[in-house]
Amino acid sequence: MTVSSVGAKRRQPSLAQLRAFAAVAEHLHFRDAAAAIGMSQPALSGAVSALEETLGVTLLERTTRKVLLSPAGERLAVRAKAVLEEVGALMEEAEAVRAPFTGVLRLGVIPTVAPYLLPTVLKLVHDRYPHLDLQVHEEQTTSLIEGLTTGRLDLLLLAVPLGVPGVVELPLFDEDFVLVTPLGHPLGGREGIPREALKELNLLLLDEGHCLRDQALDICREAGRADAPVTTTAAGLATLVQLVAGGLGVTLLPRTAVRVETSRSDRLLTASFAEPAPARRVALAMRTGAARGAEYRELSGALREALRPLPVRVLDRPENLA
Repeated sequence: MTVSSVGAKRRQPSLAQLRAFAAVAEHLHFRDAAAAIGMSQPALSGAVSALEETLGVTLLERTTRKVLLSPAGERLAVRAKAVLEEVGALMEEAEAVRAPFTGVLRLGVIPTVAPYLLPTVLKLVHDRYPHLDLQVHEEQTTSLIEGLTTGRLDLLLLAVPLGVPGVVELPLFDEDFVLVTPLGHPLGGREGIPREALKELNLLLLDEGHCLRDQALDICREAGRADAPVTTTAAGLATLVQLVAGGLGVTLLPRTAVRVETSRSDRLLTASFAEPAPARRVALAMRTGAARGAEYRELSGALREALRPLPVRVLDRPENLA
């Protein structure tokens, strides 16, 4: 086999050649085919001839009166049409990708945020981004970070800071923690209690793996409590609050969760801390250099505005926050 023949085998037909041939195969007339695709008749004829040379087969039988497809042309016309349809679909998909807030967005949310913020998030997406296919995954922080860094998830909604290389945090708001007690507890219903009060309390916690558990333990340490003996734990805040209602201890809830969780029982009281109250920060998180980073930043701004009715301190200038 010669070098020239190897080169010929590697030649690929162009889309213009395929488009010209498909038009002729449909109309069986050069003039009509040329008009249909907006090409001059000489250019159309040249494109079909070039395609025949590239493929090494005769596609058309030309006579003075009409054009006929050769046996090879009949077979390859079907293939050419399929290729052009796929290219069209590719272009449509690319256009959809270029359009902001379309396609799939896989959002990961921690369990201590999901029940309280998702109603706001879902309404925002439904009203403002109706063409966005939002898919929600509720998981603990470690699993969410793994999903983000491996590409399984696109965006996270969780408590920060994470301190994970390659992850950008888009802060949304800060919210205070509230002490939840059973009826009759001496701190129940009080305002401005000192953090140091946590030193002597039987604090109920979530299971290991929940970031809220770690936050509660950090608050205890900041209050001067060296340890927090754990005798009872819960998998979720709903169970945790019911344990408090049953008199097994007290717990800490983020303020966004208070209305939902304390409404489940009439045997609960809440108490607020003196300023500065212990708090947590909630943010969106994305991969550094994410292709849709501009969309995620716009979404974070829209979400801040939507969250203002909630009992949180919305961060108006998050770009200045560490």
